Amino acid sequence: HNCSTKSRFLNIANQLHNMNKNKISSDKKTIYSGAIVLGLNDAIVEISGALVGLAIALSNSKLIATVGLITGFAAALSMAASEYLSAKEDRKKNPLKAATYTGIAYILAVIILVFPFFIFSNIYISTLSMFFLVIVIITAYTKYVAFIHKESFKKKFLEMLTISLSIAVISFAFGLLVRKLVG
Repeated sequence: HNCSTKSRFLNIANQLHNMNKNKISSDKKTIYSGAIVLGLNDAIVEISGALVGLAIALSNSKLIATVGLITGFAAALSMAASEYLSAKEDRKKNPLKAATYTGIAYILAVIILVFPFFIFSNIYISTLSMFFLVIVIITAYTKYVAFIHKESFKKKFLEMLTISLSIAVISFAFGLLVRKLVG
């Protein structure tokens, strides 16, 4: 009888240990998800907004792509530096690793979003293609994060999409204004 109780106790202890080990493993996977979403979301919002504004103001696909790429590269470095400083203050994650995740996520998003402007000369086709890619990026990342955090995909997706599209509409209006003022 004593062996049976000891065996049950060891079994429960082993299960608790495995649950804790899985939680730690899951925490390691998600600790940098904030750094990734910072890079992705900021790039999506900032660069898609800038590209829409530039498309209206400049009407030249290759020029828009070039300006977008240069702007995106500088912004990726800036965001990575900001994440480094933030993580250094936070002390919960490795600052260099967090900055790397942010910077890489940002620059990958920039390359993806600028790509249509390099391949299509029509700014409207380029812009629509870019928005399609915005939805693809948001969908892919949101599915991943919702799965990892066991949260609602729909809620996260709609939140990111609404923010991104709102900024793009505001940037579009600003691009029209600049085009009217500057000519």
